[in-house]
Amino acid sequence: MKLKYIYTLLSLILALYFVPAHAQTKKPAKKSTAKVTKKKPAKVNEPKHQATAKNLGDAASKVAVDTVKKGGKGNANGNGTLSQEIVVTTAYKPVLADAVKIRINPDLEDKTPFKAPLTYFPVDKRLEQNNEIKPLEAMKKPVERDSDQTNNYLKVGLGSLKTTFGEVYFANGKDQALQAGGYLKHFAQNGNLNKQNSAKEEAGIFGKSIGDENSLTGRIDYNYRSNYFYGYDQSQLPPTGLQVNKQHFSTISAEGELAKNYKDVPNDFTYALKLKGYLFKDAYQGKESNVVVSGFLNETINQFYAGLSGSLDLSTQQDSLFNYNNSLIRLNPYIKFQGDNYKIDAGINIVDQFGFSSAFYIFPAAKLELQVIPKYVRLFIEAKGDVNKSSLLDFSQINPFMGQNFNIKNSVDQLDISAGLKGTIAPGLGFKATVFRNTVKDMPLFVSNFDFSKGYNRFTVIYDGGKSRVTGFNGELDLKASDDLNIFGRVEFKNYQMATVAQAWNLPKFKLTAGTAIHISDKVDVTGSLLIRGSALDPHPLTAGSTAPTTVSSFADLSGEVQYKATKRFSVFVHVNNILNGTNQTWLYYPDYGFNIFGGVGFSF
Repeated sequence: MKLKYIYTLLSLILALYFVPAHAQTKKPAKKSTAKVTKKKPAKVNEPKHQATAKNLGDAASKVAVDTVKKGGKGNANGNGTLSQEIVVTTAYKPVLADAVKIRINPDLEDKTPFKAPLTYFPVDKRLEQNNEIKPLEAMKKPVERDSDQTNNYLKVGLGSLKTTFGEVYFANGKDQALQAGGYLKHFAQNGNLNKQNSAKEEAGIFGKSIGDENSLTGRIDYNYRSNYFYGYDQSQLPPTGLQVNKQHFSTISAEGELAKNYKDVPNDFTYALKLKGYLFKDAYQGKESNVVVSGFLNETINQFYAGLSGSLDLSTQQDSLFNYNNSLIRLNPYIKFQGDNYKIDAGINIVDQFGFSSAFYIFPAAKLELQVIPKYVRLFIEAKGDVNKSSLLDFSQINPFMGQNFNIKNSVDQLDISAGLKGTIAPGLGFKATVFRNTVKDMPLFVSNFDFSKGYNRFTVIYDGGKSRVTGFNGELDLKASDDLNIFGRVEFKNYQMATVAQAWNLPKFKLTAGTAIHISDKVDVTGSLLIRGSALDPHPLTAGSTAPTTVSSFADLSGEVQYKATKRFSVFVHVNNILNGTNQTWLYYPDYGFNIFGGVGFSF
């Protein structure tokens, strides 16, 4: 079929090449009066039909034709009129070489590209030339969604050293006007030494009622601690008749407070009244009762504060050989000035001691804070003094291996002076550095009162009868790198200048405490703590017949915990104590527990 079309096309082309053309005559645009002589055109031999297109073109170019003839006579200017006659002998047939002929068929497909319609939105914003840093806009708080409230929590565990652990917390739930709840705690361990056993039980209830003007809070707590007198020199055989008796301390306490709610209003008048007390008893005849009534009144006038705080502290302390009434009255009038770059507290602390001993004191109570680098570093200076009441409860919490009928005497901080810097070094990095010098009268010291010939291994309290001076440095650092990492630590350096005793017995000169909390993911949290305590001296002789004191060695204690939150309500934890497995001795001949580990589960409901 295609060959038929090709033959037809070639025939048409050949016909166009060999058809003779008719002559065409063009008449002049304007006839002249002169007579024009017509001449017959010259005969041109027609080329043969077999001639090629090239020969036809050459023949046409070689035809001699006289197309211009002059006729007539001159005109008024002497010039003759021009007549032209053009004779066309044949049709013009252009010739293309084979190299320039187009032999590509046309593309009949529609390839017009699609152009999506464009829509323009002009921005209605004025061009600003202000190149200064602009304050960041506060991020809007996302809308809070009510989540599945879990008001109660249970945590139980078991571990090495016969460790048993349990905690339970309960509360009434989300209520802005009334909050109430309670807790129960238990922790017990049995060490590797004979009767190196201890236990701690706690229970309590609390509540808070928030009114339009005032808030009322209250709580009742019970605490029970027990341990044995297991201490002796582990490098020797146990003494004959070692008094490995059990000691326990029970305390029931309660407190209530009435306070005016804070309001951000000028010249506000605030007040609070608090009542608290406790009953303490040990395994023998040691008893103590305490009731404290305290409160304050404060009036605000612009940047000026004026107020009065005070307390009535009533105590009775007794054992088999004594029964004391040891009470204090404190009054603290003060004025405060506060501005953008400073804060001044000026006041005095008036203390009246009465009971088995009477004394009256007036101490300074002043503090100055000055901002040396705006928003970053503040300088502070403080001077104060107070009476530190000796308490059976406080002594038992510091050293649970105390004996009976030790001396009771209040110590006096005659003048405590401190100065330092605090603030923020970088975003998330806070610090506080303090140098201090304290003058203390009748400083209490815990010393050994051992008599191993009778199997007696208890501690007692003595007092430095003069004015002791304590100078040192405290440094605190808190790095909150992000919401998932927090590192904190505190270091203490102290130097003691005693008045009447030879040494600051059982008081280390160096102490470092540090910790970290790492939130690895929504399911895994890691916490850790580190304690490094310097060495201390105890007056007990190192060897029999010697007067040289015994050194309580320094130690490091590292602990940690990992908690895995399996679900929203269920979690698993593992706690490790004394990872370095050191033979730590906080008190002479009473080593702490070695390496131990315990774990368990937690459940919210």
